[in-house]
Amino acid sequence: MDDNYGFIADTVQETISALAMAIDDLADPIQRAAASLVATLLQEGKIMACGNGVDASLSQLFCTALLAGIEQDRPALPALALAADSASLTGIASERGIDELWACQIRALGQPGDTLVCFSSATVAGNLLRAVEAAQERDVTVVVLSNAAETAFNALLRSTDVSIQCPAARRPRVIELHTVVIHLLCELIDRSLFGNYNGN
Repeated sequence: MDDNYGFIADTVQETISALAMAIDDLADPIQRAAASLVATLLQEGKIMACGNGVDASLSQLFCTALLAGIEQDRPALPALALAADSASLTGIASERGIDELWACQIRALGQPGDTLVCFSSATVAGNLLRAVEAAQERDVTVVVLSNAAETAFNALLRSTDVSIQCPAARRPRVIELHTVVIHLLCELIDRSLFGNYNGN
């Protein structure tokens, strides 16, 4: 078997470096996004999340953490992963086209005061841009997690929306940063709503 220790060590170091270099860029938007999400929950709104491919998995991770919690026993928080219902997804794609995949659900389920969280670790797909537009039609706040090179969302976002652009040269590092951001958002939400349970 080939000795891949060097490759593994270099990749881990690349991940560590990407995290360290991102702190200054991400701290403020993460705090603003967390505050916006907390405000939604305090006003009895819900959180919806969407993304394509691996980003759909991130949206499900985020919603699962909100619903089930990660560390403490606390009430479930209202979060809906729009990628979770395969029958609805295939029905929408078949009848209305892939670009309406998320927008159709947002128009049906979104209410003023809700928040939509969009995940996009690569080039922004048209269905995510339509999702943002649909959210705005329903007076739903938008939080976007994207890569720093992608600017397609910028023209659509309002002052009340939040953009978290993760600076990394490679998509795997962006996905890792998004995962860290998810955990930070969930912990900040828990701390705001349920107290500082872990003593930090």
